[in-house]
Amino acid sequence: MRPSATDYDQMNRGTIIVAGSLAQRVGFGGHMWVFLQYLLGFKRLGREVLFLDELPADTDHGLIRTFAALMQRYGLDANFSIRHGDATHGVARGDMLERVKAADVFLNVMGYVRDAEILAAARCRTFLDIDPGFGQMWRELEQADIFAGHDQFVTVGLNYGAADCTAPTCGLHWITSPPPVVLAEWPAQPLVANQAFTSVASWRGPFGPIDFRGRTYGLRVHEFRKFFALPAQTGAEFSLALDIHEAETRDLAALIEHGWRILDPIEAAGDTERYRAFVRGSAAEFIVAKNLYVDTNGGWFSDRSACYLASGRPVLAQRTGWQLPEGRGLLGFSTLAEAAEGVRAIRADYGTHARAARELAEEYFDSDKVLTRLLCSLDAS
Repeated sequence: MRPSATDYDQMNRGTIIVAGSLAQRVGFGGHMWVFLQYLLGFKRLGREVLFLDELPADTDHGLIRTFAALMQRYGLDANFSIRHGDATHGVARGDMLERVKAADVFLNVMGYVRDAEILAAARCRTFLDIDPGFGQMWRELEQADIFAGHDQFVTVGLNYGAADCTAPTCGLHWITSPPPVVLAEWPAQPLVANQAFTSVASWRGPFGPIDFRGRTYGLRVHEFRKFFALPAQTGAEFSLALDIHEAETRDLAALIEHGWRILDPIEAAGDTERYRAFVRGSAAEFIVAKNLYVDTNGGWFSDRSACYLASGRPVLAQRTGWQLPEGRGLLGFSTLAEAAEGVRAIRADYGTHARAARELAEEYFDSDKVLTRLLCSLDAS
């Protein structure tokens, strides 16, 4: 159900602060869109937004200029403040702190911003978890506590805290909220024929496997190996914009041998527009999840998959416990046989699945709906 006019009126109030690690990753288009969906989405609801980031003092100024140009491209050039060593770029520190004090919501993505003065200024600090399970296990193992100093907790794990989710909650109340998509930025695209199933992904990512309660929880690499044979079994074309280290020679050789086309992720999707063009130029997405997401059944759903759906591109996704309807537009799999059947189903009735993909995005990922509900859950109306 779309939020009512009254809901929108209630949302049209104070500033929303979004904090996180973005400026240092301006060469990763998908990562940038994670933050843009929130910033542009909140602006659509009539809210003033301010993005906060922190950079080491030795960060090259060219990176900051690239980031500033990105923000200007999306009308956000007056909506950021970056601490760079002892300097501040964008909104001056004093003004930024005043805006933090007055803000309705302080949304700290993965708890990245740890500046004590900023955190103390916020009336209520909300942790936004986009890697559900990792931080919780670190805390239980007393390896790190990235939740410290926060008052409310939100996760994109749509099954987090449910009886059949085995990831720890750390005794915290988790608000579940799907990744938002600004549909005006991601309109449905014309149908394509005979194009590849694609994905934008990292092979390992920044976090290593975790040994927890007698079990090892792994990464995407540990799941993807189960599906190496998919191109040969289906005869379909698969292209991966894959962040994989050149030292992974055995896996790279196996991927190529089995028919996977490996693309440089920077060349294919290295900024916001190339990423958007890559998604639109695909027939569908094939997405393998990290082993931790699969084995804990926490309901992680990819922000990239939401972009594919919005573009009218069907998604064939490994199940993680996400509580979403599947069968049309979104097809789930757990085994190689199910993945192969999903490929055949999409190719056999592509138009139906493409239209259903957009419908799913409109129903479940529309930023107007997702962010209005999130603000209501945070009591920020």
